[in-house]
Amino acid sequence: MTPDAVTNYLRQHPEFFEENADFLATLVIPHPHGGRAISISERQILTLREKGKQLESKLRELIDFGEENDAISEKLHRLTLALMAARDAGTVIEAMHFNLREDFAVPHTVLRLWPAGGHPPLPEFAAVSTEAREFAESLANPYCSPHAMVDTAAWFGEQSSPLRSFAYVALKGEQVFGLLAMASEDAQRFYPEMGTLYLKRLGELAAAALLRYLS
Repeated sequence: MTPDAVTNYLRQHPEFFEENADFLATLVIPHPHGGRAISISERQILTLREKGKQLESKLRELIDFGEENDAISEKLHRLTLALMAARDAGTVIEAMHFNLREDFAVPHTVLRLWPAGGHPPLPEFAAVSTEAREFAESLANPYCSPHAMVDTAAWFGEQSSPLRSFAYVALKGEQVFGLLAMASEDAQRFYPEMGTLYLKRLGELAAAALLRYLS
């Protein structure tokens, strides 16, 4: 008789435990964390305790994730209010840089915009290479990388040398009209496997706010 056969028999005949209660009381099995033998009831208690610890750990993990998401949502809410209060494209850009630096603790941010119509004389509207535009247009979702993409390292100026992680978010209306680049000296700040839902929402907020003031 195989272990599977014994297991199947006990599952199909639960009355076995009631009819053989005296036998179960004398049955001893090895302790999972030691050499001594324990009763089957003690073993069941240990198993339940271990499962309880696993569930407690999982619950703590879920609570931590929930608290982290709440904190990010609160930061996005503050940024949304700042963008809604902006009166021109320059103020929108200023609010983006300020909130990303002070609220989200992103040390380096660069924004490049190439709207179809006119634009104010701001550094964010400086000429952008064809390669950078094509890269932005290829992004269906935010993109994170340990390296600067195409020629965007130059956007960060002299600060680009120690940067170890980058995130890119395309700004879209009917067409892609900009690229938000973020970077950090911390290699784990932005990495390819990270979730990008909030980065995507950040890009959507920025695009909607800017399109109010760009032709």
